[in-house]
Amino acid sequence: MAEKMGILGRKLGMTRIFGDDGASVAVTVIQAGPCPVTQVKTEDKDGYNALQIAFSEAKEKHVSKAMQGHFAKAGTGLYSALREIRLAGAPEQKAGDTLTCELFKTGDVVKVTGKSIGKGYQGRMRRWNFRGCKDTHGDEKVHRNNGSIGNNTFPGHVIKGRKMAGQWGAETVTQPSAVVVDVRPEDNVIIVKGAVPGPKNGLVLIRKQ
Repeated sequence: MAEKMGILGRKLGMTRIFGDDGASVAVTVIQAGPCPVTQVKTEDKDGYNALQIAFSEAKEKHVSKAMQGHFAKAGTGLYSALREIRLAGAPEQKAGDTLTCELFKTGDVVKVTGKSIGKGYQGRMRRWNFRGCKDTHGDEKVHRNNGSIGNNTFPGHVIKGRKMAGQWGAETVTQPSAVVVDVRPEDNVIIVKGAVPGPKNGLVLIRKQ
């Protein structure tokens, strides 16, 4: 599926700014780029149009020999994060070019993708917001249970997809329709309204809507 141009970044944290009317607005500060282009794919050669971009410089000892050769071919330094962005048309950039936060401007609507904070193994009530069973009147040792999970004779097994206890978080999540409220090229920073997925210093992908 083709996407619009994007850039990799790092979530620095949240703060607030004040609008012209004095209202307090919660915002997220993101270090967006710079991201060198490490590979260009075209429909004629690869079957689709895409750009591969890198982010977060890495030491040589942390990069495999194969990836060192890949970066050398592109004429860039060594990086720890790579992402491929499919494009609807042929890309204008070439390997070795650099994408910066100037790709965006104030007022742009973007979508931010990151990995949500992992909460570990959680019970049904916290994971799915179940009410739980009664505290009294006959209920014993099942107060935080979810009740029945199926029928006895038919279908005779627990149906797939039933909301149960399990791993919560640590999933790829996209926050759509985030508004860019400020762009600061001198600091490689963009500021978007509201929260975005992931922990502080988490890797995020910012794409145009």
